[in-house]
Amino acid sequence: MGVKGFVEGGIASIVAGCSTHPLDLIKVRMQLQGETPAPTAAVHNLRPALAFQTTSVTAPKSINIPPPPPPPARVGPIAVGVRIVQQEGVAALFSGVSATVLRQTLYSTTRMGLYDILKQKWTDQDTGKMPLIRKISAGLIAGAVGAAVGNPADVAMVRMQADGRLPLAQRRNYKSVVDAITQMARGEGVTSLWRGSSLTVNRAMLVTASQLASYDQIKETILQKGLMKDGLGTHVTASFAAGFVASVASNPVDVIKTRVMNMKVEAGAAPPYSGALDCALKTVRAEGPMALYKGFIPTISRQGPFTVVLFVTLEQVRKVLKDF
Repeated sequence: MGVKGFVEGGIASIVAGCSTHPLDLIKVRMQLQGETPAPTAAVHNLRPALAFQTTSVTAPKSINIPPPPPPPARVGPIAVGVRIVQQEGVAALFSGVSATVLRQTLYSTTRMGLYDILKQKWTDQDTGKMPLIRKISAGLIAGAVGAAVGNPADVAMVRMQADGRLPLAQRRNYKSVVDAITQMARGEGVTSLWRGSSLTVNRAMLVTASQLASYDQIKETILQKGLMKDGLGTHVTASFAAGFVASVASNPVDVIKTRVMNMKVEAGAAPPYSGALDCALKTVRAEGPMALYKGFIPTISRQGPFTVVLFVTLEQVRKVLKDF
């Protein structure tokens, strides 16, 4: 019975992940808008020389230093999508889809299956119900374990999705998720595969607890009050509401996670962010508190359909596999 929950959750997650991948890619690109580029090693090495020159050579009385270029205008999800297609081709909307498949196979299969096991264990046998606090607890535990398992694929997916926005000379050009994980392990060490893992775990705990718990709770409420019968309408309504709750809860952590995972650490240069808290503080200082909700429209645009496809597919798979 336990294995069945993993299989059902895995199938539903892979279908949902692949069908909404372009929306996830647009969300990642929007979350990286306005990010301050990391200083390069060359700039770091040049600073002492510049300092020496300014002390040894008499500077003219007035120096006309050109102002820094204005930051690029922030654009919406449709404009981002159109730009990706124009500059990189339609296929670019599915950049990193192999990583999505691996991520859903590892992360979502684990969290869905584990949540199902905890749900069976923690449901009151007399009433057949599970209190909301237990649903949330089950979601927190399942999300944490699933995220720890799936983090390497998550890092690879973020990098593959973000690659197209980099200048040609700076692109990583991973051929597949396996190539991405292999190159990261060789070039940056095995620990780089778990970069941002604390953020991934926190986000997954929030998403899983809010998504799965709210779906079950809303579905139960609809059925108990007789608003709708147990069918497609109930599943779509409950899942879209669950997607909205999950988006609001997870977006700030998701923005920081995306930036920490995508940061490029060059030899001889300090990393752009020393950790999650540093990234959050720098983001808020440079771009304002609402920067933590960057990409919210594509997040809800993706999380809504993802959650709908996830639970509708899950309910159908359960019907197909009910006799197994």
